[in-house]
Order: sequence, then C-alpha cells, then structure tokens
Amino acid sequence: MDMKGKTVFITGSTDGVGRYVATQLAKAGAKLLIHGRDAARAKALSDEIVRAGGSAPVFYQADLASLAETRSLAERVIADNKRLDVFISNAGIGSQNEGPQRQESRDGHELRFAANYLSGFLLAHLSLPLLKASAPSRIVNVASQLARDLDLEDVEFRRRSYSGVSAYAQSKQADRMLTWALARRLEGTAVTANAMHPGGVNTPLFSKGGGLLAMAASAFSKMAGKTPEEGADTVVWLATSPDVEGQSGTFWIDRHAVPCRFHDPAAEERLWTLCASMTRAA
Repeated sequence: MDMKGKTVFITGSTDGVGRYVATQLAKAGAKLLIHGRDAARAKALSDEIVRAGGSAPVFYQADLASLAETRSLAERVIADNKRLDVFISNAGIGSQNEGPQRQESRDGHELRFAANYLSGFLLAHLSLPLLKASAPSRIVNVASQLARDLDLEDVEFRRRSYSGVSAYAQSKQADRMLTWALARRLEGTAVTANAMHPGGVNTPLFSKGGGLLAMAASAFSKMAGKTPEEGADTVVWLATSPDVEGQSGTFWIDRHAVPCRFHDPAAEERLWTLCASMTRAA
C-alpha cells in the first residue's frame, strides 16, 4: 500500500473508525486532510501519526450539521489542494448520540439526516470537479447494514413517529442511494463511488446517548463488535487497493461485494433532486 503523492480527505477522522483509517493512510504516505469538530482530538491524532513516522495531516474544523460550515469546508479543501485522489465520507451521528429526541440542525433539518447524509451529499457534489481533475480517483461512503425507513415524503420526520434508530437507519439508506446515484453520474470519468459497512464496531458511537438501548448496544459491541482497526480495514482497502480499481456502484462488507436492496434509480433520482434543493446545490 503506497499512497505517496496521493491526497486523501476523510471526514469524521478524529475518533472511532475514521481515526484508524487516517493513521493507516498516513503511514502509507498519503497527504492527509482530516476533519473533525474538536481541535484537541485533531492535535492528538496528528501527534500520533507523526510519532508513527507519517507526515502531519492538515486539519479542517467544521460542524457538518451546518450547511454553511459544510460548504465552507469544501471550499477550503478545494482552494488549498491541487488534487484530491480519495474522498472518504465517514462522519456521522449514531442512533443514540445526541439523545433520543428529534432535534434540528441550524438550518432546520432533522439532525441525523443533516449530519449523516446532507453533508456528505454536499461535500461530494462540490468536490466532484477536483476529483475528476485528479482521476483516477475514488469516493468511499461509510454506510451501514442498519439501513431502512427512508420516506421520501417525510425525510424530516415531521409527520412520522420519531426515534433515533429510525432516523439513523434512514440516513444510512440514503448514504447508499447517494453512492449509486454518484456512480451513475461518474460513468466514464475514472472516478469511482462505493459504499461499505464497517461492521458492529466497538466505538463511542454506541455509548453516548444513555438509555437502555444505548447500554445494550454498547455492551454487545464490547463483547462481539469489531475493533476500530478491524472496522477500518475495508475502508482503507477501498481507498487504496488495485483490486478495486475501476469498480464502482458496489456495497462492500469485509472486502466482499454484497447485494444492496436499495438499488432503485427512480428513487435515487428523487432523493438527489430533493437534497439538491435542501442544500441549494447547483
């Protein structure tokens, strides 16, 4: 795995799976662009990478629940870098993080849909010209097997009964559908788009929300879940391996391509149009 001369941008890279993805890619020689909300965590990650022999990453701070900050993040990355070889969309809010009640982003969107999906949609949309100019290049979306409940008539849960699990699952179904819509738009460009499930990873994602469900999920992940290093493996492989050169529009688990029941071009296009309107993407 030689990533010398490659530029990689990873969202949500200061904790959990993203942290280990960043560490491995830095060791491989990539120019690393890391994102997070916490500058102290970013400094700790940078120090860890340098101690391991990698080059210090460039840190971009942003709250991806804000469309303005998301757009600013993309603009800064594009302005600062002449190329972008890999974009890894990893940031997200878990089913229990931030509490079980419905919350809204600064822009008035349901919080999990905003942070887990709309931000990734907007970053990918704005980064496409640089990714195309750097081709062959790759987009890797960190999705989940916990994916369901997407209602294109009510993505904000304004009419439906709300739960953190349903909101999280909806956002992860949307992540996959975004990937298939991107792959279709990128045909013939040498830019690929794939989605993956990292497994039931033992990270703080399971333990921050409180309540019985969070406790049960946290206990299960500690007993049976993958380590963050194991969860990062397929992400790193999709970002670097010649084995998947040119492969696009596929859902991966443990380096294996698996069927996705959310392949539906008509629904994907409805979702794309809806989110282009919500994010004011051209």
